[in-house]
Amino acid sequence: MRSPSYIGRFAPSPTGPLHFGSLVAALASWLDARAAGGQWLVRMEDLDRPRCEPGAAGTILRQLEAYGLAWDGEVLVQSQRDAAYAAALDALKESGAVFPCACTRSQLAAAPRNDEGEIIYPGTCRNGLPAGQAGRAWRVRVPDVNIHFHDRIHGELQQNLAGEVGDFVVKRADGLFAYQLAAVVDDAFQGITHVVRGADLLWNTPRQIYLQNRLGLPTPVYAHVPLITNAAGQKLSKQTLAPALPDDRRGTALALALTVLGHPPPAELADSEPDGLLAWASAHWQIENVPTQPIFANPGL
Repeated sequence: MRSPSYIGRFAPSPTGPLHFGSLVAALASWLDARAAGGQWLVRMEDLDRPRCEPGAAGTILRQLEAYGLAWDGEVLVQSQRDAAYAAALDALKESGAVFPCACTRSQLAAAPRNDEGEIIYPGTCRNGLPAGQAGRAWRVRVPDVNIHFHDRIHGELQQNLAGEVGDFVVKRADGLFAYQLAAVVDDAFQGITHVVRGADLLWNTPRQIYLQNRLGLPTPVYAHVPLITNAAGQKLSKQTLAPALPDDRRGTALALALTVLGHPPPAELADSEPDGLLAWASAHWQIENVPTQPIFANPGL
């Protein structure tokens, strides 16, 4: 029986096939939902159309099936949801929560950056556009307040949006809606109660909580699993040439993923097929066992 009190999700961007780091994030999200008797949804975050790879969405779904990570319901596709994001932006405009911004990347290049390497917006356009310039993007006007939240893996956290992020973009200069707005709108639309995702998104959470509050939307419970890195300490990704998950030795890949998540399977299951490993892991999942720090793993399977 699925519990309506827990609805989780996995939201990959179809810029290429899943790699080992993606598997770790998907597996943690799937296990947390299944251990709670909850639903697990899949959403394709294909907002950034130029970066999406033709056929990648279908490849990702086939990989999830091959690794035993079955999802519930239909797959939500963000590129089909522009009307919902536009309605949310209109609501933010009506409440005075956003403003048009004329700044270009080159104009912001000298702005300070936060610990995540992101530009801290200096407020150039928040009180009005410079003379003779037109708005290119839409930004949320953030207050000088600390956003507090509890992460089930990292504990109590806070971020000052004004000091550490600045006014952030919700609609880009190229006309595409930004991730922050789309994620908030879609989590509410899908009834998401729990978000388990990679730690690279940890400090996106305060921005999303702020948007949820401004739009009158519920805030899910968050947990951020450690990033998987290569030998150079870089996050496994398409940009760092992480190889696609193997079509064979799926049990070996899952066993390694479980191990880095703090749930090493017993030796007798090391060579099992996905179903056996997932059944064991669902029965033994304890999110407090998941480590907090990035983990080097050599998934040369």
